[in-house]
Amino acid sequence: MNIQGISALVTGGGSGLGEATARELARLGAKVAVLDLHFENAQKVANDIGGIAIQCDVTSAISMESAVAEAAKKQGGARILMQIAGIGTAKRIVGKDGHPAPLEDFAKVVNVNLIGTYNAARVFAAACAKLDPMEDGERGAMVFTASVAAFDGQVGQQAYSASKAGVAGMTLPMARDLAQHGIRVCTIAPGIFATPLLKTLPEHVQASLAASIPFPSRLGKPEEFAQLAAHIVSNGHLNGEVIRLDGALRMAPR
Repeated sequence: MNIQGISALVTGGGSGLGEATARELARLGAKVAVLDLHFENAQKVANDIGGIAIQCDVTSAISMESAVAEAAKKQGGARILMQIAGIGTAKRIVGKDGHPAPLEDFAKVVNVNLIGTYNAARVFAAACAKLDPMEDGERGAMVFTASVAAFDGQVGQQAYSASKAGVAGMTLPMARDLAQHGIRVCTIAPGIFATPLLKTLPEHVQASLAASIPFPSRLGKPEEFAQLAAHIVSNGHLNGEVIRLDGALRMAPR
């Protein structure tokens, strides 16, 4: 797919990997709708790249449907979905007080990361399937965000790992399901990236994390994630695949 002139939705586009992806798509000529729960962040990015900002909660069917409809009204039907919105947490199953971890904490992470991804995908796909086909019969492409924690999660990452493993596991069956509509589906599983959240950690902790990556021994750059996401869209034969982007990192137990 030639990204130039194509309408795209980026969830979680107000910061971190989502912001970098929104900026990369705009650089390549896409019409970008920046979707984020935090409207102020989305507005700042959208103003910078000449896109539009839409407040959106990926866990809400109504919010997602409204966002897709608003973006279509302003920029035309979207053919690209970058589903990057997500949250993370770390909590041991049995706390220091001997009590089990709160069930609502696990449910919240799964609801945002896994159910939120499915929600965004189903609403986008239904709208995209109504668009006219392009070259090779393609109508659109979706890129999800998993994590290396889906495969080698650390102590305390039960909720996060389960949610991201669910995203990875959903990729192939969704690609097969949407093949009839000419919509491709791939997932990126990033390792440790220099996002604003990670940069709040002490310098020595960041250095230690970087040193754990075989090569290059540094934190991933958000623009590297964005470049891969854009390449997936432009490479028409990439479909149903989960791609690790981690510098050969394999996470230790803790």
